[in-house]
Amino acid sequence: MEDGALSKPAAVLACATMASFYVGILYAPTLILRLPPPSSHTNFLIRRFICAGVSSFVSVVVSAILLPIKSGETSQLIGVYGIRIDHIWQAVVFPLALTALMYAGSLTFMSLLLMHSLGEDVNCRGGLSIDYIKSISQEAVASLRSIASSVMHWRNYVVAPVTEELVFRACMIPLLLCAGFQKNTVIFLCPVLFSLAHLNHLMDVYNKQQNNWTRACMIIGLQLGYTVVFGSYASFLFIRTGHFLAPVVAHMFCNIMGLPLLVSPGKGIISLAFLAGGLGFLWLLFPITNSGKFLWAVLSFSPSNSRFVKRDGNKVAHRVAKEASKASHPLFCCSRGLFGSSLHESVNSDFTCEV
Repeated sequence: MEDGALSKPAAVLACATMASFYVGILYAPTLILRLPPPSSHTNFLIRRFICAGVSSFVSVVVSAILLPIKSGETSQLIGVYGIRIDHIWQAVVFPLALTALMYAGSLTFMSLLLMHSLGEDVNCRGGLSIDYIKSISQEAVASLRSIASSVMHWRNYVVAPVTEELVFRACMIPLLLCAGFQKNTVIFLCPVLFSLAHLNHLMDVYNKQQNNWTRACMIIGLQLGYTVVFGSYASFLFIRTGHFLAPVVAHMFCNIMGLPLLVSPGKGIISLAFLAGGLGFLWLLFPITNSGKFLWAVLSFSPSNSRFVKRDGNKVAHRVAKEASKASHPLFCCSRGLFGSSLHESVNSDFTCEV
């Protein structure tokens, strides 16, 4: 192994440690710091927000130390984490639209309910009117304010997606790629650690199920399976796009929607919509995450002068990725995995991914 290279066992150990720390620190206030129990559920969640923030910061620092990037090249580290300001709308709109296709059944069902409810309201009020439209608007605004003021919603829709994607995608994937793991292996390995990190919910589910271990294990097993599938998808998005926002918006959307609706009694259109959405998802999965949609900067490593050179443009990206595929230096592996992955080949509360 070349000097400064990261070994595979070291990368896996670092990722497992970050996953364990992400979960373990949630219990540190009471078990280690001996702080009194929170006075309310809101304070309990805020305490966990702080723990998740500390864990994310530590993971970023640890991965920065382990990545084979010299001190003079730290300006490129933010890009390795996928934190960029370029092509933000593509990183938000494309993954969001792609993810929504898997919820075509759910979205169709919600649309039918909404139209039915609006139809009943219109009939009761004798038709549309300015007052009715104002009433609907006021209800929508009140609902949004309620959501914005709910700490639980902040946990599910903001804190959990951002911190989990930062630790389990932005920090872990560069380490594994730079250690020489293939992209397909990384897409499988990160979600396994991601799902095991959710085992801390076992006792909560066990208590909710009246101390029934069988039901608790079945629910946790389903949750772990769900997180593995989603984690693979999130890892795929991060590797293909090189943008941190891509898996974050997908994570937020999935937490909002819950499990996709496959069937609904007496409504065959729901199953048809799900099937059509699934086919559309598979059809667009690679094209919509193609590098041409993002044109991210490619980092090429020059062994002769040990410096990063930032180059923009698809043609340069193809050339750098081709050169990188022939190199053995771990920085080439990292560059190829994060920034050239698509240059070679077209490669309800218990079920949210939460803190």
